[in-house]
Amino acid sequence: MRIVLCGFRGTGKTECGRLLSQLTSLPFLDTDALIEERYKKAIHDIFAGEGEETFRDYERQVIADLPASGCIVGTGGGAVIDPRNVAALRRGSTMILLEAEPSAIEQRIRHTTRPPLTTLPFRDEIRVLLEERKPAYTRAADFCIDTTTRSPNEVCLAIMRILSEGTASPGAGERAIRFLRESGIPDDEVTAFEQAAVSGDPKTRLFAIAGNPALHSRSPPLFSQLFAHFGLNCHYTRFQAPGIIPILRLCHDLDLRGLSVTIPFKHSIMEHLSEIGPDAEAIGAVNTVVWCGGRSYGYNTDWIGIRDPLADARGSNAVVLGAGGAAAAAVYALTSLSMEVTILNRTVSAAEALAGRFGCASGPLEAFDRVNPAIVINATPVGMEPDTQSPLKKTQLKPAMTVFDLVYTPPETPLIRLARNTGCRVIPGTELFVRQAAAQFTQFTGISAPLDLVRSMLS
Repeated sequence: MRIVLCGFRGTGKTECGRLLSQLTSLPFLDTDALIEERYKKAIHDIFAGEGEETFRDYERQVIADLPASGCIVGTGGGAVIDPRNVAALRRGSTMILLEAEPSAIEQRIRHTTRPPLTTLPFRDEIRVLLEERKPAYTRAADFCIDTTTRSPNEVCLAIMRILSEGTASPGAGERAIRFLRESGIPDDEVTAFEQAAVSGDPKTRLFAIAGNPALHSRSPPLFSQLFAHFGLNCHYTRFQAPGIIPILRLCHDLDLRGLSVTIPFKHSIMEHLSEIGPDAEAIGAVNTVVWCGGRSYGYNTDWIGIRDPLADARGSNAVVLGAGGAAAAAVYALTSLSMEVTILNRTVSAAEALAGRFGCASGPLEAFDRVNPAIVINATPVGMEPDTQSPLKKTQLKPAMTVFDLVYTPPETPLIRLARNTGCRVIPGTELFVRQAAAQFTQFTGISAPLDLVRSMLS
């Protein structure tokens, strides 16, 4: 067993780590102390003489050399900002985030000698750094504990309860099994969930995809492979229901760690979340939810899967076919690349409404030839199995165009086939799935999964 404590300075990592060491008879290893011991310098002197970048290099080396098991680890406040550190710390471990209100942190660390990391006044630095690091803290943790009003003894007892009992409500696992069976989830997946959530390790963290339907999703096998690859004690399943409320009730009872969200819940889930990321707010859809410390955080990673393959085409003129949720993510991605975007849709009023949100041009599908775009994104379902149509004719395509079809079943859609035969640069929808899934995995775990690894797991 390896328990890793992370969080900002003053949240109690060192004192709680020492107490946990006494309770478990496992040695306590403080990464800052290990850095000072290895490099024969105080942390203050490393910052003052060699700078923060050198300190982070030292920190990364020390974390990489930690024992794989049989210890309690206390990390520096900025350790989990680096995904490489997170991958090393999380492997085979239970990662616990200790949080506290800024005012409590200020009182606890006011008289320490640690050098400032900004030019801001002491109180402002705490608040600014907490806000900057909050996403990294939230992603990296398995469990979250607020230490603001708790003594170190109380925090340690809470950690010991988590380790022995988990955090799900009594009977939640059995209720979830009935839910899965009644919703038509395959028997082998129900059995795997039962082994993980009921008869298995209480420290196992649970994830799922929510949709109606959800049986077609490729996310469960992909995330299961990623969890295994990075040595994470996690299990991923499917929640399928006509409405989002029963699913969210189940997530609450199970203390779910993360949720992938697909049709038809990407918009309806938003009103039930504590915080919405600016990307999801602008797009009007959440496809990723993370729970930490009793709060739920909603994000959208679809647009990242659209933006990144087109990063080299910044400033181009683009056409988005469609005006639904996928189109909104596409428009958000393209505008982030300073592209001139025109939205074309069969129902022109829907195109006009979406264009109004983002300050884009709009029109009917027949206007495609007049626009003559460099970038074409199909955000309609045309071409999705069993449909064998293409939203564009071969005569409308030109070799200089880049054609991105967001449909990924089949991997080669009729539009992609036409575009490839015309000599266009083509980006299949599978690339969107790969990149948004990798971004979602980072939101779930704090680890950056290489794109080639994700592609290999989907092949």
